[in-house]
Amino acid sequence: MQRLRSLGPVVALLGIWGAAPPGGSGHALPTLSVGNLRWLAGCLEMRSGDHVVEEYRMDLRAGSMLGMGRTTTSSGLLEYELTLIHEKAGKIVFEARPSGQAPAVFSATSANADSVVFEAPEHDYPQIVGYRRSGPDSVIAWIDGRQGGKRQRIEFPYRRVVCPGPQVSKGTR
Repeated sequence: MQRLRSLGPVVALLGIWGAAPPGGSGHALPTLSVGNLRWLAGCLEMRSGDHVVEEYRMDLRAGSMLGMGRTTTSSGLLEYELTLIHEKAGKIVFEARPSGQAPAVFSATSANADSVVFEAPEHDYPQIVGYRRSGPDSVIAWIDGRQGGKRQRIEFPYRRVVCPGPQVSKGTR
């Protein structure tokens, strides 16, 4: 299986943000539904130097939350990713389709009102993808797992931003 390089396409930038220690866990999942994860909807952004990482996720509709992300620099587009959070076979799953790689599917293993953790133990790296709400305007995302025999966790401190609209110049419609 190809290595998943990104969460909201940023794992290729591993050296820029560094590793962080593991976080907490949530409660059992039987009462969890995709509707409990609506706090993930909207636009998130992380900036470091000239690197900009964006995640846009649509609000819940028809039991699904569709998302997309991209990483850019002053040189152009580095990566992009499409994501889908939905219920499948009685579980909440996170499907990631990163640029240039095979899709990967992660199942929710813990969640509460402010966090969710998805796991795919059979995946090469990462095996864990998580999100934790940090106040009204911040979300910490992370990837975690073993790579090259060593455990590695990467955190992505996002801030909520206004979702951008189309840039329309005067005289065009």
